[in-house]
Amino acid sequence: MLPRLPPLNALRAFEAAGRRASMSAAAEELAVTPAAISHQIKTLEEHFRFPLFHRTVRSIRLTDRGAALLPYLSEGLELWKQGCSLLQTLDEEAPLMISSAPVFAGKWLVRRLSEFNALHPDINVRLDGTLSIANFSGDGVDAAIRFGTGPYPGLHADALVSEDVIPVCAPSLLTGEHPLLTPQDLVHHTLIHVDWFAAAGTQPDWPMWLKTAGVSGINRLKGPVMTSDSLAVEAAINAGGVALVSEFLVRQDLESGRLVKPFDLVLPSNHRYWFVCPPEHLHRPSVRAFRDWLVAAVHDDPVDANRQEATQ
Repeated sequence: MLPRLPPLNALRAFEAAGRRASMSAAAEELAVTPAAISHQIKTLEEHFRFPLFHRTVRSIRLTDRGAALLPYLSEGLELWKQGCSLLQTLDEEAPLMISSAPVFAGKWLVRRLSEFNALHPDINVRLDGTLSIANFSGDGVDAAIRFGTGPYPGLHADALVSEDVIPVCAPSLLTGEHPLLTPQDLVHHTLIHVDWFAAAGTQPDWPMWLKTAGVSGINRLKGPVMTSDSLAVEAAINAGGVALVSEFLVRQDLESGRLVKPFDLVLPSNHRYWFVCPPEHLHRPSVRAFRDWLVAAVHDDPVDANRQEATQ
């Protein structure tokens, strides 16, 4: 059976008093009274059942047994301090792992991440753009940005932005032999489809948009199919056709002129981007800081026309 260890405070009091050969100096170092140091040392002596100091009116001196114990305690306490310091350093230097839907990461988050870095230079963000769903158990993910309808049982969730969709194309398609002036002009152009089901569930698609616009005479299913918004956007930027994609995620492409919105018809969606994490992760300062910044940045985006109230 392992021997019962004495109280840590008593060991610390003895180590400080033995190292400095003074009760008063030990009390000053540990921010307690000399009487408290004396009491802790007596507790330790009662535990070991032998004296650790020779005491006089004006001084103390280690006994042989006290002198034998002191270096082990000094070394042990120093190692304990180093371990605690290392743990704190590792915690501070560990990257904040954020898992994100690729299109949100590529079309919005990476363009704004420098703002977060400027506000929190001590937090190193590791961004993983993936369609895989984080389980927050053993995968090292601190928080995630998911695309879906919610809610997410067992997780803290903030609704970031809706996924309303619009048609977009390269500016060159507005002119030429068959300029895009009305929805019916789509009969002369390639429709770029996004496989919403493969990406994240049922979403507005070209058949729904054309029906809402009252367009007829077009093969609504013809055209290349992409498995993500980002691929469809790149195809549209390169004049590969007209894509039906998230209005929020192409706002900067529209602002820069790389894309244009030929028609104003918007199809609403029940899908949103969400910030999610286990509730206990919000107690971590880095996760809380990233969450607060992300919610504010999305909702204050000057080009965001789809502001949502964050779930508190």
